[in-house]
Amino acid sequence: MKIHFYKYQGTGNDFIMIDNRNTTFPKNDVKLINKLCDRRFGIGADGLILLESSKINDFKMVYFNADGNESTMCGNGGRCIVAFAKKLSIIEDETTFNAIDGLHYASIKDNVVNLQMIDIETVNVFENHLFLNTGSPHHVSFSDNITNINIKELGAKIRYGAPYFKEGTNVNFAEQISDNSFKVRTYERGVEDETLACGTGVTAVAIAANKSNKTKANSINIEVLGGNLEVSFKREGNSYTNVFLKGPAEFVFEGNIIE
Repeated sequence: MKIHFYKYQGTGNDFIMIDNRNTTFPKNDVKLINKLCDRRFGIGADGLILLESSKINDFKMVYFNADGNESTMCGNGGRCIVAFAKKLSIIEDETTFNAIDGLHYASIKDNVVNLQMIDIETVNVFENHLFLNTGSPHHVSFSDNITNINIKELGAKIRYGAPYFKEGTNVNFAEQISDNSFKVRTYERGVEDETLACGTGVTAVAIAANKSNKTKANSINIEVLGGNLEVSFKREGNSYTNVFLKGPAEFVFEGNIIE
């Protein structure tokens, strides 16, 4: 089987993109997806994304973690699939598409994608961390210095520990730089390692920072290992609406792989 693929990255969070409007990709083949994402034996990526047809909207996004399993929403992947849809001439500068967590509106200009995320109704505040779901589950803790944290070791411990266990969670470590800017490092479940960026993760950090009164800003700059992202929102009581994730989404290369 010959698979034609495209490689995209959003602030270093990289994805294999496949046009599956003809529904020929074997998306139940966990081993195949895992192998394609492997950086030594495959193409290499944090995840694989299928672009499929939608009867109602512009297209449908189906996201798989690098371990080969279909997963919850991926923010940077969502931004990359918008750029991919434009490359395929499916959309122009605006789109509405389906993902596992519902509909997403997005706009694109000069390779910068502004993606609307889901509204957040609940943010759980604990003594040393916060927990919320921004399309994917996120554990958020704030620290004075995240540079020296062993993200893989500590992230895995939290990801598999109580109360998350097998289902797990993504784990974010955040450091405040100024009133409206933060550094973030993220351990992603499904990748089981630190990634250079996590879109739903930085969204979670921005909202957690506002919820915990670390900032009153509703537009927050986030520095990740792979670059910079911006999260904006409107707070209405304890709810967060009009949540947008903004940043670059860039085509890297395309090719064919034989399986």
